[in-house]
Amino acid sequence: MNTTATRRYHVAPVARVGVSGTISVPGDKSISHRALMLGAVSDGITRITGFLDSADCRATLIALRALGVRIEQPDAHTVVVHGVGSTGLRAGSGTLDMGNAGTAMRLFMGLLCGQDFASTLVGDASLMKRPMERVAAPLRLMGARIDTPDGRPPVMVHGGAQLVGIDYQLPMASAQVKSAILLATLRASGITRVTEPAPTRDHTERMLRQLGATVTRRGATVELAGGQRLRGGPVDVPGDFSSAAFFIVAGCLAAAKGLTVRRVGVNPTRTGLLDALRLMGARITVTPAEDAGAEPRADISCYASELKGAVIPPALVPLAIDELPVLFIAAACASGVTVITGASELRVKESDRLAVMAEGMQALGVQCELMADGIRIQGGALRGGRVASHGDHRVAMSFAIASTRAEGPIEIDDVENVGTSFPGFVAVARQIGLQVTEQAAP
Repeated sequence: MNTTATRRYHVAPVARVGVSGTISVPGDKSISHRALMLGAVSDGITRITGFLDSADCRATLIALRALGVRIEQPDAHTVVVHGVGSTGLRAGSGTLDMGNAGTAMRLFMGLLCGQDFASTLVGDASLMKRPMERVAAPLRLMGARIDTPDGRPPVMVHGGAQLVGIDYQLPMASAQVKSAILLATLRASGITRVTEPAPTRDHTERMLRQLGATVTRRGATVELAGGQRLRGGPVDVPGDFSSAAFFIVAGCLAAAKGLTVRRVGVNPTRTGLLDALRLMGARITVTPAEDAGAEPRADISCYASELKGAVIPPALVPLAIDELPVLFIAAACASGVTVITGASELRVKESDRLAVMAEGMQALGVQCELMADGIRIQGGALRGGRVASHGDHRVAMSFAIASTRAEGPIEIDDVENVGTSFPGFVAVARQIGLQVTEQAAP
């Protein structure tokens, strides 16, 4: 937990007024990270529009500059990456600081493990506690030399490794592990095959194809031949579905006249939340954009619905892993019981999101029961109260959405890290009618 917090949210209840409007959300964080990294090791220029100018993505941008990549940013949401090719990265002068960005650290492990120089990856207090061995282990099978003391950062990536392709069965569904292996394959000989136990985000595969690589999908297995060179080109980043998720749930809880989020990425490996909400009775319409490009996008409209508790199929969990905290809020406002299992991955996010969300919901009067890999939530009335986000941006934003049904004000402590994924969250929340005020903590 961040013990130097100075900011909190005060959120007044809006149950009687509700929410409404048409909004946009910032660019997709996962895609912004990947566009920077793959653009950096491409030949030629990659121009990224819709870039997420957040603390997490800036950490990736700054690290790539430290590795010798020229990157221009003519405005907040446009980035021009002058690619150095697969052999053009150069050793940084010090450690590479990933801040709070777990995606950046894990993907950089794959990007750097085949380079001729050594690198050390560090992060903030939260990131330094997160597991990295799940990425290091398959990379070592490829020949990488990586040290992770106690399985956590600092991550020391030694240079000069000769990488070879592997056949690897992911022990758990993880797009970050899959992506790190694919990035390492760009500097490997032979063919790499990664088999998933359940579908995960395929942004890396889509972008590799967009930049000229041949990537094959056979059932649950992704195949990539090593040594392929990438060609820079335009990348247009859609709105982040994970950011839109907060307002989708707000609309399902309190938008009698409807609420629309425009041009959101609707990659089918990301939209499990929509399926889960529909199981609970949510009224949601999705209008695809005609000019979607490599990543599908759509306008998503949602309406106040009488949600009912449901057993969420475990197969949906990997497709909604980052959206589960706000789904818990929907469950807390539904009638009946909602059960979610197969979500042990939430234990090792920016916080233990299962425990932290349970703690916060209980502070608001919600009955819930923790399980090793999930949670059982009894829906009902939410009172006001004070909750601790434990420095977790998605927890903080999820409890702000609870104000759509809360009977009293909600105080949310330790909200500084919201800027890692959603700069401008308070302004967008107020645009739809949420009464969110950011304050100095007492």
